[in-house]
Amino acid sequence: MSNNDFIIMDEDTEDVSSDSEKTTEVTESASASSDSKKNHTSHDDDGYEKICFLCHRPESVTGKMIDLPNHITVCPDCMQRSFDTMNNMTNNGSMDFSKLMNVNIPGVQFLNLSDLENMQPRSQKIKKKKEKPKEFSKLDLHSIPAPHKIKAQLDEYVVGQEYAKKAMAVAVYNHYKRVATDTMDDIEIEKSNMLMIGPTGSGKTYLVKTLARLLDVPLAITDATSLTEAGYIGDDIESVVSKLLAAADNDVERAEQGIIFIDEIDKIAKKKNSSQRDVSGESVQQGMLKLLEGSEVEVPVGANSKNAMVPLTTVNTKNILFICGGAFPDLEDIIKERLQKKTSMGFNAELRDTVEHDENLLSKVTVEDLRKFGMIPEFLGRLPIIFTLKGLNKDMLVKILKEPKNAILKQYQKLLALDEVKLDFNDGALEAIAEKAIEKDTGARALRAIIEEFMLDIMYEIPKDDNIGEVTITREYIEGTGGPIIQLRGQEVPKLNG
Repeated sequence: MSNNDFIIMDEDTEDVSSDSEKTTEVTESASASSDSKKNHTSHDDDGYEKICFLCHRPESVTGKMIDLPNHITVCPDCMQRSFDTMNNMTNNGSMDFSKLMNVNIPGVQFLNLSDLENMQPRSQKIKKKKEKPKEFSKLDLHSIPAPHKIKAQLDEYVVGQEYAKKAMAVAVYNHYKRVATDTMDDIEIEKSNMLMIGPTGSGKTYLVKTLARLLDVPLAITDATSLTEAGYIGDDIESVVSKLLAAADNDVERAEQGIIFIDEIDKIAKKKNSSQRDVSGESVQQGMLKLLEGSEVEVPVGANSKNAMVPLTTVNTKNILFICGGAFPDLEDIIKERLQKKTSMGFNAELRDTVEHDENLLSKVTVEDLRKFGMIPEFLGRLPIIFTLKGLNKDMLVKILKEPKNAILKQYQKLLALDEVKLDFNDGALEAIAEKAIEKDTGARALRAIIEEFMLDIMYEIPKDDNIGEVTITREYIEGTGGPIIQLRGQEVPKLNG
């Protein structure tokens, strides 16, 4: 009995040991599988986004991807459209999928994706964006900046254009208030869209870009040159709202409180003496009426035009402030023609020479002048605030060179300061640069082109010699009759006692 007992005990212990070995093997296999899963997930999450095999949109736009064999990923939209197409074909009886199983295609089996491995294009990779938490604070009446504060901040970057800065400051301030008190009482405050008119290089776009840095509401800057009527090649009219939606991080509620600046608005004027359909002129103005007035618009997300592969969302433009700007190049001739129709006879008559040489001629613009230019009256009626920007004269160009926070001269002085060289411009050089800019007749844009031309040799030669400590640009160097004054380190120019 004792021996048999010992034998039974041995069998039990062997069973227990074998069970323990099995459990250890299971745990080891489980840990190995978990490690492999971790490695697999870490391999998948390598900092790159998945791309849809059909529409080529990244996972950040489409949402969670569907993984198929052979590293093929399809977005939910494309997968749903594929299923819908198959269902329609089956319901209509146009195709019997059971017969496809008997079709013999040499070298290819039915729905065997491994055979298509060599036919698929290389998988694209897009770096994942680092998600930064954005906290959008709700507008509060007490935190709304007053118009004089907005204008004071604009004064630090923009020289002149006092009336334009006042008009923009008041319009933006009222926009803040109407958004903050939208449902406070029964009185509904309507928005006041703006139209900016000014010559090229007068600071229209720069004024709005500076305003964008100062505001807390999302602001989108677009231009009207690429807009066309729906159904034609070009950007749809709703694309201006889609850019605002992108600036608001696809937050519809945030985008519905934003500001849109449409530049080059004069490019969508009615074409004169055109026998063809005006798809980029009057048709665009008519299509923009519903945006300016305020309505619910279907907007493509992440695209410039509507198509079957792009999701749509609805945005209400009732609280979106629109600022339109343009140069209107031939508008001055229309204003001159209107003013010269007045009688030039009598003691109180105005001479025609005063109209010809009037620098502020653009400020006398009326709605009738804009209608003759090619803007339809319905479009102008939705832009109640119309103001003009003055052309830049010599004194304003000199101030633009040196006074703003990010003035052009300060930028070059900082560049040379990195080489431990001091850069200076005397007053004669600044006046010469301004005179050359006026000759080019492109406004403030000409200033950088002129300085780039004359600073090229200096920026090339200074790093060669470490003994150069100071460079002074003179009028003679700008006019080509002399050179800059170069002072070496430790060298002082003797002062004349007079």
